Amino acid sequence: MIGDKYAIKPFERKHDRRMFSCGNDALDRYLREQASQDVKKRVATIFVLTEASGNTVIGYYTLAAGNVDLGEWPEALKKKLPLYPVVPVTLLGRLAVDKKHHGRKLGEYLLMDALWRCSTVAKEIASLAVIVDAIDDKARRFYEHYGFRVFPKQSDRLFLHMQTIHEMF
Repeated sequence: MIGDKYAIKPFERKHDRRMFSCGNDALDRYLREQASQDVKKRVATIFVLTEASGNTVIGYYTLAAGNVDLGEWPEALKKKLPLYPVVPVTLLGRLAVDKKHHGRKLGEYLLMDALWRCSTVAKEIASLAVIVDAIDDKARRFYEHYGFRVFPKQSDRLFLHMQTIHEMF
């Protein structure tokens, strides 16, 4: 049902984001004021959720390459990693759904699309995990519900190992 009604597309300037409001000013402002520049400067890739036949943004997420210091990982995982100073990851920087569309599982839809893309790309470009920085406790619980684990020293930073993501798809 979701797949026929909605579409996830790479962000373009033509996407109408003027009325987007997810309930978090920073996420709203990012989409309206910064998203175009991040795409243009290639510091983030943005995907938007719209109705299948429309251009009005209902939700969005961002992806970027990143790395995490070896010392930040949980001990059990760190023991399995090479002794490089940093480990490559994919950063799921932002994920938001317009308030008018809350309660329709669209956040889950966006997350699954993001994880699928990360899994696909990680077969060609190394990435140990997808990392998120939860904006608040509600967001942290959302990611934990889907298997993300908290970093030992940062309660707002979570990861999902790429092997787990590969197994999901």
